Amino acid sequence: MAALSAYNLLYCFVGVLIGTLIGVLPGLGPTATLAILLPITYQLQADAALIMLAGIYYGAQYGGSTTSILINLPGEASSVVTALDGHKMARQGRAGTALAISAIGSFFAGTIATVFIALLSPPLAALAQKFGAPEYFALMVLGLVAAVVLANGSILKSIAVIFLGLFLGLVGTDVSSDAQRFTFGYLQLADGIDFTIIAMGVFGISEVILALEKPEVRSLVTANLNRILPSRDDLRESWPAMLRGTGIGSILGILPGGGAILASFASYAIEKRVAKDPGKFGHGAIAGVAGPESANNAGAQMSFIPLLTLGIPANSVMALMLGLMTVKGIVPGPKVIEEQSLLFWTIVASMWIGNLMLLVINLPLVGLWARLVLVPYRRLFPAILLVCCVGVFSVNLQTFDVLLMAGFALVGYTLRKLDCEPAPLLLGFILAPLLEENLRRSLLLSGGDPAILIHSKISIALFAATMMLVFSLMLPTLRAKREAAFAE
Repeated sequence: MAALSAYNLLYCFVGVLIGTLIGVLPGLGPTATLAILLPITYQLQADAALIMLAGIYYGAQYGGSTTSILINLPGEASSVVTALDGHKMARQGRAGTALAISAIGSFFAGTIATVFIALLSPPLAALAQKFGAPEYFALMVLGLVAAVVLANGSILKSIAVIFLGLFLGLVGTDVSSDAQRFTFGYLQLADGIDFTIIAMGVFGISEVILALEKPEVRSLVTANLNRILPSRDDLRESWPAMLRGTGIGSILGILPGGGAILASFASYAIEKRVAKDPGKFGHGAIAGVAGPESANNAGAQMSFIPLLTLGIPANSVMALMLGLMTVKGIVPGPKVIEEQSLLFWTIVASMWIGNLMLLVINLPLVGLWARLVLVPYRRLFPAILLVCCVGVFSVNLQTFDVLLMAGFALVGYTLRKLDCEPAPLLLGFILAPLLEENLRRSLLLSGGDPAILIHSKISIALFAATMMLVFSLMLPTLRAKREAAFAE
């Protein structure tokens, strides 16, 4: 089995180890880390590269709980809820138990979610033979609209960011006319903007600069870290929360946007509602750790389903992985399972292997992670900046690329300051060439008749889903206007 080859096992281990480290170090996050490490993956085989990046993503979910519990500072947004009861448990001398329950719940959820991915993906792959250029165009339109859901805040800002991404994706030489578009006379842009430059600038350097603006106040709790294994009573109280959290994460993780984040909050709310004594929550309830940690890990794993089966990323990390797939020559969409079946099942199998590695890594090395959480972030910045510059320069051996990355770092920083989520920009950039190509193919097949775009039932269904999504996005605005009108 390809997933058990020494080559893939090595990069799976490297991925989960880096992911745990990133989760433990607050401020960096998996998105920035994946963006920074993209140049390294160019030298790897496609399966090893995707396995390593996937390991970084769900590994960060594990690591984020460590800082939440030990220093009350979530390393990941999805671990915010864990801090409510996890840190209280640590202050009560139960830090080891909290960390163990977090790791066990995450492993259980990751295992179940991997099974769901294996069961749900083949039926979706059956649609692959029915997809032509019009269907792919409709699917990508749905993906662009779904990108609005990826973003927080104003819908208009999200749309503007998507159009910026589409514009950047069209930079370069037109395949049909051989004319240069939007290059402004720079020959370095004739082949388009490299995906790595945008990813490392917008997500890597800009995120680091933003993290440096925040003050670092850390108080480490290390009491009873030697007592790791939970008691029978702890497990008896935790397993129902793990089951519910896994179910919630498996459902919400498929949705675009912060599925893992939403899942952890929803799990905490449900655990508090079904608890015999809700007053324990916020004061060291073990179910308040087991449920959300299971939910966020299941949500993180399930976000791979729309990416691997439909080519639609559920979050910014999946958008980066989508970009890597295109760089490796893998056309995202339903045909991935049909045409790259070995790659698909290798990735799915590696998810369970990676979760097992994380369980082994996290429990014995709790003391090491505890010491790492106190590393000042300002000391990491020079190394990260150096890696970004060397990585971008190594792609084309051009200083122009490094300067361009600096420009995109400024763009990413500005977007954040304007409360604009940058993830839709990356998705628009990736989908722009594919959108244009499939639109041209469709019109060539029909002799210029746009009716071909709604000729099949699949296209109609996808456009209908797009309209429903647009309506759901507009509904809160319409409701607010209606209430304002009645108030007057």
